Amino acid sequence: MKNKKVFFLILLFFFSSFRVEVSRGQNNGRTKVNIGVVTDVGTSYSDVAMLCINMSLADFYSSRPQFQTRLVVKVGDSKEDVIGAASAAIELIKNKKVKAILGPWTSMQAHFLVEIGQKSRVPIISYSATSPFLTSLRSPYFLRATYEDSSQVNAVKAIIKLFGWREVVPVYVDNTFGEGIMPRLTDALQEINVRIPYRSVIALNSTDQDISLELLKMMTMPTRVFIVHMYSALASRVFIKAKEIGLMKPGYVWILTNSVTDDLATMNETDVEAMEGVLGVKTYIQKSIELDKFRSRWRKSFPQIELSVYGLWAYDATTALAIAVEEAGIDNMTFSNVDLGRDVSELEVLGLSQYGPKLLQTLSTIQFKGLAGDFRFVNRQLQPSVFEIVNVIGTKGKKLDQESRSIGTLSTWQDHLKLIIWPGEANSVPKGWEIPTNGRRLRIGVPKRTGYTDLVKVTRDPITNSPVVTGFCIDFFEAVIREMPYDISYDFIPFETPDGKPAGDHNALVYQVYLGKYDAVVGDTTILANRSSYVDFTFPFIKSVVGLIVPVEDQVKRDSISFLKPLTWKLWMTSFLFFFLIGFTVWAVEHRVNPDFRGPRRYQASTIFWFAFSTMVFAPSKIQSPIIHISTHIVIVIYILSLMLTLSNCGL
Repeated sequence: MKNKKVFFLILLFFFSSFRVEVSRGQNNGRTKVNIGVVTDVGTSYSDVAMLCINMSLADFYSSRPQFQTRLVVKVGDSKEDVIGAASAAIELIKNKKVKAILGPWTSMQAHFLVEIGQKSRVPIISYSATSPFLTSLRSPYFLRATYEDSSQVNAVKAIIKLFGWREVVPVYVDNTFGEGIMPRLTDALQEINVRIPYRSVIALNSTDQDISLELLKMMTMPTRVFIVHMYSALASRVFIKAKEIGLMKPGYVWILTNSVTDDLATMNETDVEAMEGVLGVKTYIQKSIELDKFRSRWRKSFPQIELSVYGLWAYDATTALAIAVEEAGIDNMTFSNVDLGRDVSELEVLGLSQYGPKLLQTLSTIQFKGLAGDFRFVNRQLQPSVFEIVNVIGTKGKKLDQESRSIGTLSTWQDHLKLIIWPGEANSVPKGWEIPTNGRRLRIGVPKRTGYTDLVKVTRDPITNSPVVTGFCIDFFEAVIREMPYDISYDFIPFETPDGKPAGDHNALVYQVYLGKYDAVVGDTTILANRSSYVDFTFPFIKSVVGLIVPVEDQVKRDSISFLKPLTWKLWMTSFLFFFLIGFTVWAVEHRVNPDFRGPRRYQASTIFWFAFSTMVFAPSKIQSPIIHISTHIVIVIYILSLMLTLSNCGL
């Protein structure tokens, strides 16, 4: 009943918008050009697209009353079926003589229409078929007014690289749409050395039991990072079952492609709540005044209907087609006749559009600023620039992108993204890998000893009697485990006899790893040649106490004059000069009052020289002047200290 009401609104809006224009076209000589729309009539996504197509034509011709052409929409119901879409297209071309077709909705339907457009030379413009397989068909009459799915693989790759996950599992729908992205996604992940150990393929018509069985299979595997690429309706069922089974608990990572995140606004609250904590790649629509005005009009006219990005692409595709028809003109809009005298297929009966090649050439050159961004066909499809990353919280997606900064200055994911809420309301980043619940836990052997308990110590819990292992080696091992990019489950098993005594030495303990009793040994185990022959050791993390004593040759030559080497000859000469200067100064002061400094000139000169050499020993005792006496001692003390400091710096 709801779909019928919405479709009635579509028809009412369509006729009210174009009634005046059609009458004007009849009176003023405007040329009506039929275009077809192949869509799943009655579905919510089709209703949004049809409303946007009609609004586009109304806005376009109201702002360009001078145009001589008017597009008239002819709707063909594909009935949510590929054969239905092909039949609708044939009907529109054969009986309605449409010059171009907008649609269809799915990539599977578009795959059939591509051949019809090629045979009849009628351009097919899809605003929602995103499979890369359509590009490989290389039909010049198929244009994609949307983004190809493979354009987002780099965004997915950037998320995985940012968090350092090493394994991922793609979860996709089993059809052309789901498989189309896989080759490009696989290549992108290989570039960053990310492995795909398994692919989860879910059929479009899968029952809830089929989905549950596939999810349980995924649950038994160690990989915890899943990339979901499917229709939003199927994704809703998958996440509801995943939440029931337990795949939405802390430790799991779910990444959505834009096929789901672009439809979050149109999904019901129950479906979105089941996806809480997942990350998603979302099509980025640049804000503009025109877009804000259009959204405002939409909310006032259709408050119960959510506008989607596919509706915006349908709006822009219709505008592009209206411009192209006007520029191509109205000459030769006929279809060539077909010789029915021989056996021909139904596609050949359609004939060839004489107008198609010219319209296709004009469409290829159309450029304008649309509601969804820059509209321009490159290799017959739109080219995306950036994508948004969203985090599903509650009943909506929260944008995670930070303000743009230089990638070279960013070091952690917090520099790129805002706070993320992971599945199970976890705040820490999942490691993306763990031993499954039914998997075998690692058995870690530890030595049982009485000495050196600071390294490894084994005690028993007084209540449970379970072993409690502590020590520096154990702390180091657990720190390494925490830094691993995935979770590892393990148990410490002491190497002891049933009565709690050591079961052997380190040689016997290490040999148990070779026998398979233990998966590893943690403890102060010395790396020896005989042990290395049957087990592998990590790099040592404790400094070895083994040293090597070797003779060292003295690099300094020592002789009888080594004491002279710390001072240069200039410094020695300067010292002697100051000695004589001090001797002369003392003689000048003392020879008048001190008889020791008197006598013949030869004697006084010898006294000056002798005083210079005896300054540090007994000469100061002969000085009578108290000022000179004290000053001389001070100079001597300073000199001796300087000499000792110089010799100590030289290592003598």
